[in-house]
Amino acid sequence: MIVVWTPEAEQDRTDIWDYIATDNPGAAARMDELFSDAAASLAKHPKIGKTGKISGTRELIPHESYHLVYEIDEDKVWVLALVHTARMWPPIK
Repeated sequence: MIVVWTPEAEQDRTDIWDYIATDNPGAAARMDELFSDAAASLAKHPKIGKTGKISGTRELIPHESYHLVYEIDEDKVWVLALVHTARMWPPIK
């Protein structure tokens, strides 16, 4: 399967990188590598994550503080968001 990061998920990833890198660029790089590894695992095993809180989604935990939210659509895995566990998820509309 092909893994595609949505613009929103890419922004989440950038925001996480920027926040961590302010104090520790090495830690930011390691965290980003965890996100890349998690996404790569979805290409081979898309149902590895648990059923998500939003209907039709699944969630994988690449780090104890983050949830990678995704959906499976035929031959693609769409990464929808990277959510810190301290954030309300799903967001209130």
